Amino acid sequence: MLRLFKNSEPGDKPGWFDRLKGGLAKTRTQLGGLFAARRIDESLFEELETALLSADAGVAATEHLITELRKRARKNRLENAEQLKSELHELMVEILSPLEVSIDCGAHRPLIIMVAGVNGAGKTTSIGKLTHLYQRQGHTVLLAAGDTFRAAAREQLAEWGKQNGVTVVSQQSGDPAAVIFDAIQAARARNIGIVLADTAGRLPTQMHLMEEVRKIKRVIRKADEHAPHHVWLVIDANTGQNAVNQVRAFDEAIGLTGIILTKLDGTAKGGVVAAIALARSNQASAQADRGTRQSKDAPVQPIPIAYVGLGEGLDDLRPFVAREFVSALLD
Repeated sequence: MLRLFKNSEPGDKPGWFDRLKGGLAKTRTQLGGLFAARRIDESLFEELETALLSADAGVAATEHLITELRKRARKNRLENAEQLKSELHELMVEILSPLEVSIDCGAHRPLIIMVAGVNGAGKTTSIGKLTHLYQRQGHTVLLAAGDTFRAAAREQLAEWGKQNGVTVVSQQSGDPAAVIFDAIQAARARNIGIVLADTAGRLPTQMHLMEEVRKIKRVIRKADEHAPHHVWLVIDANTGQNAVNQVRAFDEAIGLTGIILTKLDGTAKGGVVAAIALARSNQASAQADRGTRQSKDAPVQPIPIAYVGLGEGLDDLRPFVAREFVSALLD
């Protein structure tokens, strides 16, 4: 039976929204204080622009939001800041809603998910949480320890495997692509539903390591011509605009299908989701200006945010829901 991951899950513990709201409190403080009882004037727009930039929404997203808010304020004859806040809420929902995604865990067997990211972003921890999440939905999971260079990474993944009661295919040294290839074969032999493939952390500027992650994707495709079925990048929300640069670099290298946004608890840079929403379209426009794309008007789909993470617990990962996120950010 196909199991579809949508925007919420049965059995969610009460308080997830409250925890998300608490995690985004620093960002919300930057924005929410602007909308106290006051009339709409030029100084309000200027302060809002500064606050959005401080929250790492990025220049392009900030310009888009401010320009559109000015239009709506004139069109709808808005008078006070509370009305403008309501318009900002709906505008951000419009921008972020395309980032929502449903994961069909039964579309392939095994479903092969390749996970990449820089060191320290929370990649291996996110894999542990995903394992728990999918097991709760009745799926069987196998982990592939594709970081063959760092003993600590293998040990951490092994611990997550032990905690969740799942097999971890690993190797002390050698070719990470071969380890993941073996893991896929093992999953087939055992009729496992999902393979979560860890990869070594790397910076986009480490060209030899970026080539390695490309090789891993090619080898996965040799094991299954339709795989990897998902290629997810784990990014730390606290890195702000640097996270957007990571998204662009990894997307160019391996073609991302989703993002896991971690460490939202206590971040002052929650506005980065707006920059992520526009990252691909801005990149496409820049390429068109350089003549490397045929048309600026070609539709560009944003890279979805598959999951957001709070804290270190097994249950601290949930699907991204735009309206919920915006409410936690502004209300």
